[in-house]
Amino acid sequence: MHIREVGISDDMIRLGQFLKLAGLADNGAHARELVETDEVTVNGRLETRRGAQLHDGDVVAVGEEKARVVANH
Repeated sequence: MHIREVGISDDMIRLGQFLKLAGLADNGAHARELVETDEVTVNGRLETRRGAQLHDGDVVAVGEEKARVVANH
């Protein structure tokens, strides 16, 4: 399965922000809904905190779509 790489400008990004940036959520309300309905995993584990901190290399999945955090230093 293909995992898209999505660059971030800092060392860390919050899950809700990353869902929008990666195109896994249409907007903030959609990101919140995905997290609240247990549709988001981070590194294969269910994540229920929209404010969870993601770091370089973390893989976020919503259904069959996956995106990897890539910190651009």
